[in-house]
Amino acid sequence: DHDTEGMGTVGAVAIDSKGVLAAATSTGGMTGKPNGRIGDTPIIGAGTWADNRVAVSCTGVGEAFIRTCAAHEVASRLRLGESLTEACENMLDMVAPLGGRGGVIAIDCDGNIEIPFQTMLMYRGFWKDGEIMTGIGPDLTSQ
Repeated sequence: DHDTEGMGTVGAVAIDSKGVLAAATSTGGMTGKPNGRIGDTPIIGAGTWADNRVAVSCTGVGEAFIRTCAAHEVASRLRLGESLTEACENMLDMVAPLGGRGGVIAIDCDGNIEIPFQTMLMYRGFWKDGEIMTGIGPDLTSQ
């Protein structure tokens, strides 16, 4: 049950002072994975994506994120007019039936940040406008 297992994924998204977006993801892998299994992390568009509108890093069971190009899906949904919140939540709803429950961190070109997840816990944090916010469960805490 992936609700109680730690995925071990570490992701980061950022926007610099010139508005340039970047995303990076490092996988923790899956214990007992089959030989030759490739997860979503090294596949651009599946676990990680950045363009001039949004930067995205995903965590979860990689096969569902690969099948849906989950990180790129967030960018596509933004281009079609969804808000960052809608794009992230709708992407997670799309991967969940495929066994891909997990989470996503995303920042758009306006500096909006979304960090939704469908597991019990997801370690996360961000710094914006001089304030540090962190969370493990559903709530964020100011530091």
